[in-house]
Amino acid sequence: MSKPQQSIQPGAASVSATGKGHPGGHPHGKKKQKPKDMFGTLFKVWCYLSEYKRSLALILLMVIMSSGLGLLGPYLLGYTIDRIHLPGNYSLLFLLALLAIVYVLGSITQWLQNIWMISIAQKAVYRMRNDLFNSLHRLPVAYFSKRQHGELMSRLTNDIDNVSQTLNSSFIQLSSSILTFTGMLGLMLWLSPLLTLITLTIVPAMFLGMRWITNRTGKYFKEQQRNLGELNGFIEETFSGQKMVKAFSQERQVTEQFEEKGARLRETGYWAQTYSGFIPKLMNMLNNASFAIIAGAGGVMAVNGIITVGVIVTFAEYARQFTRPLNDLANQFNTFLSAVAGAERVFEIIEEEPEAKDEGRARDITEVKGEIEFRNVSFAYEKDVQTVSDVSFYLKPGQTAALVGPTGAGKSTIINLLSRFYDPQNGAILLDGVDVRSLTRSSLRKQMAFVQQDTFLFQTTIRENIRYGRLNASDEEVERAAELANAHNFIRKLPNGYETVLDQDGSGISQGQKQLLTIARAILADPAILILDEATSSIDTVTELRIQDALYRLMEGRTNIVIAHRLNTVRKADVIMVLVEGQILESGSHEELMRQEGYYYELVQSQFDRMSG
Repeated sequence: MSKPQQSIQPGAASVSATGKGHPGGHPHGKKKQKPKDMFGTLFKVWCYLSEYKRSLALILLMVIMSSGLGLLGPYLLGYTIDRIHLPGNYSLLFLLALLAIVYVLGSITQWLQNIWMISIAQKAVYRMRNDLFNSLHRLPVAYFSKRQHGELMSRLTNDIDNVSQTLNSSFIQLSSSILTFTGMLGLMLWLSPLLTLITLTIVPAMFLGMRWITNRTGKYFKEQQRNLGELNGFIEETFSGQKMVKAFSQERQVTEQFEEKGARLRETGYWAQTYSGFIPKLMNMLNNASFAIIAGAGGVMAVNGIITVGVIVTFAEYARQFTRPLNDLANQFNTFLSAVAGAERVFEIIEEEPEAKDEGRARDITEVKGEIEFRNVSFAYEKDVQTVSDVSFYLKPGQTAALVGPTGAGKSTIINLLSRFYDPQNGAILLDGVDVRSLTRSSLRKQMAFVQQDTFLFQTTIRENIRYGRLNASDEEVERAAELANAHNFIRKLPNGYETVLDQDGSGISQGQKQLLTIARAILADPAILILDEATSSIDTVTELRIQDALYRLMEGRTNIVIAHRLNTVRKADVIMVLVEGQILESGSHEELMRQEGYYYELVQSQFDRMSG
């Protein structure tokens, strides 16, 4: 195999899974434009419901029955009133019994449709929430570096909950409203076309009022959901960085920022609720006006023998129900618009461009020697802003390479490219002589282990935190890994040993102990390639010796890449690569670079002067 001009020997390094060190980062390709229309969003929600068509058909049958019984009740009531004065009580008792049966059956059908709809809605939301969570794991690393975690969490919680609450009743309300309105209008025309026309005089006012309100309410609910997401993101960020806030005495600053964001949410929430609150008031006013019209006009018509008193009673009941569909929507209008806005935000993530797919013929890799080669690799996170440029190096299996250089030089970018968090625009990266683009990302990353400066421990037992490196590892293998990482002794001294449950941030143990646990996790993973990213930069000198001893055991027999600013940690590397502005300026062993008295020599001297000063 031909080697590039700069032949290099590897060292241990660590990569930042969050793309640390790059200027923001962008996923491959352009971000897909998402629809923002209400009907488009409702159609997508319907796609989740359509899987349960049979159950929905049964619910629709219950809706038809309850709507029909709801229409039959007022008609029987009016019919019964017109027959109160007639001789004989048997027909009256029969009508009263029939009326009771109608109302009881109506209640039962409504109860059944609600229970069944709740079940379907929860199943649909369950699938939607799973799709959203799975979509998050398919997104590239750059997506998360550009967004607040709290804002994403808001979509998984608040927005999904809004959709769930609305689905529980929206299908029933829509079907019931259409059936009730159509059936009611037909019966009213059959009973008295003239009184029906008089009653319908309120419809134009109802339509204009609803249109005026909805044109103003929709935008406020969208802004309300967006502001709520921003506020949640700020809260999560502030809580995570609480120590930093207190260390720099910025409590007043973050409080003012919180108040500012809360004020925006309050403002949009105020107008959203205010405008939507007009709807039930408008409906009640029109209901009262309709009742007055029916009572007045119906009374005159009854006196003149045109209609009976029973027809007036029936019309009054129908008029009250005539506006009920709009009334129902009015009472839940804020929830409905909020759910639509929330669903749009959910589908934005579900439809977000995922991490670039593996090549069509990409294969899994199971055995790796650890030979790494970069051939004229260039990459830019942003157009015209080159992060690494024409980088070439070669690492033999089992070598240790160190990447050093100023912040932003491209050290973490090289690791991101090797692990295929990004793919280079030019050049090729080979593992054991095979272009990594021909390998599946999942199998490639399984051959790597990362030990980073910022340790991350899960809110579970110490045993399970270590086992995360290889989930099928036995308890004995977990404890053996802890011994090799110099973590076994301190774990045994904890109240519950390996069963000690850690908080999410690992509070209760020191930073050095957290690092030892992450090293044990990497040992258990048994990777072919080890990446260390400033693994000892935040550790005191005594603890650093213990960690370095564990790292040397971990690095043995593997290809290691090390990113370090403290140059005393890279002296033993087989090769040291000095990166400046995305290019390899110098490469060689520590002794070779010191004899050249170039950029690396000046770095070492400046750090020595700072420590001695």
